[in-house]
Amino acid sequence: MHFERLDDYRWIIPRTGGMNVEGIIYGDRALLEHAANEKAAEQVAHVAHLPGIVGRSLAMPDIHWGYGFPIGGVAAMDADAGVISPGGIGYDISCGVRLIRTNLESKDLGNRLAALLDGLFNNVPAGVGGTGPIRLSSSGIKAVFDKGASWAVAEGYGESDDLLSVEDGGRLDTADPDGPSPRAVERGRAQLGTLGSGNHFLEVQEVVEVFDERTAGVFGLWPGQIAVMIHTGSRGCGYQVCEDFLNVMQGAVRRYGIAVPDRQLCCAPIDSKEGRDYFSAMSAAANYAKANRQVITHFIRETFMRLLDMSPRDLGMGVVYDVCHNIGKMETHIVDGKPRLLCVHRKGATRSFPAGHPDVPKKYRDVGQPVLIPGTMGTSSYVLVGTDTAMTETFGTTCHGAGRTMSRKAALQRTDGHTLRDELQRRGVLVRAASYKGLAEEAPNAYKDVDNIVEVCQRAGLSRKVARLRPLGVVKG
Repeated sequence: MHFERLDDYRWIIPRTGGMNVEGIIYGDRALLEHAANEKAAEQVAHVAHLPGIVGRSLAMPDIHWGYGFPIGGVAAMDADAGVISPGGIGYDISCGVRLIRTNLESKDLGNRLAALLDGLFNNVPAGVGGTGPIRLSSSGIKAVFDKGASWAVAEGYGESDDLLSVEDGGRLDTADPDGPSPRAVERGRAQLGTLGSGNHFLEVQEVVEVFDERTAGVFGLWPGQIAVMIHTGSRGCGYQVCEDFLNVMQGAVRRYGIAVPDRQLCCAPIDSKEGRDYFSAMSAAANYAKANRQVITHFIRETFMRLLDMSPRDLGMGVVYDVCHNIGKMETHIVDGKPRLLCVHRKGATRSFPAGHPDVPKKYRDVGQPVLIPGTMGTSSYVLVGTDTAMTETFGTTCHGAGRTMSRKAALQRTDGHTLRDELQRRGVLVRAASYKGLAEEAPNAYKDVDNIVEVCQRAGLSRKVARLRPLGVVKG
């Protein structure tokens, strides 16, 4: 594949054949070569064929091969003339990251970290098919689909102030509670408040470096501080919504005469019945994911209070932010100098809205939206902040993590889970895992260097570094 170099961190895929727009990959030369070798760059070009795509087909520095769209892929579709594609959002709808700050410093934990991790592992179920302590009725799960994180707060799982620090206030109002199929409902009824498996985790972290003191202060972060990061999504419920609508969209491309270079890019016009049904069901699954992270937050707080024998006031466990990275959003962006309503597909990509944007929570509006970038067990995680450059170039988007360099199968062949656990412990990171097989599949060497990914995003202007956190203890599915 041919690339044209714009600068050290921007690489154009020229428009050829049936491409409606150019593609662009953000990354250094090594990241570009990896994207080309594993055919993820080819997927960027494939996405550019979709009807109604606006601007460019975009790929973040953590790009790797995915279903239809690459993971790290971004595409904005005209709300009237464009399409919506489940492959551009992903199976784990509204998978995302939440960061909880505390009033604690690392010295305050003393020798209680191991007990704290044991408590978190027991109170936040993890693993394939894991079930939680909440059993939702059919009407109960529809209330979750409708209200999202606000349902959880109303049911006593958290505080109303939490919702002030969650993307969309914790609820998408575009959800149809009746949109998910009976199978999706059944899969979600017993999984609220659970981590799941794969790359999902719960991590006790320490803020070890601050790059921007003013912004970090607004976010409530300082060096030495203990924080907790949650990475999970909509569990089996969101997976089923995606699976159901991939089948629907295979029929839609034939019905509407849409030509796609890859059948995994199946889609439907946004304003068609199929498009509207998927968008509202996807929004319902997104609300489930938001409620899931809110319920987990409640169980984390309870665990800290009980094992550290501290009051909520003394702990000060407040939500810094909660952002999703597998989602489609109706947003207004400036295109060719004019505001235009777009359906922005972000698959493995995170909003990066700048200071002054009305969708940034009021308390952060003077500095910009917090951007949460998780590490890979034993590596750093980052808090970034949104930028004006992202708004003008990438529809307000940046990376979402490190991005895989090898498949789970390959990682499993090269790594032993027990050995990895012992190695991490020698490096000062305690691990609790539901499956040592799953632990091996998520070994840090299966991922790109998150420090490099974040640096590329900063140098390209897509987000700006605020703070770096290191893991002290990890709960994995």
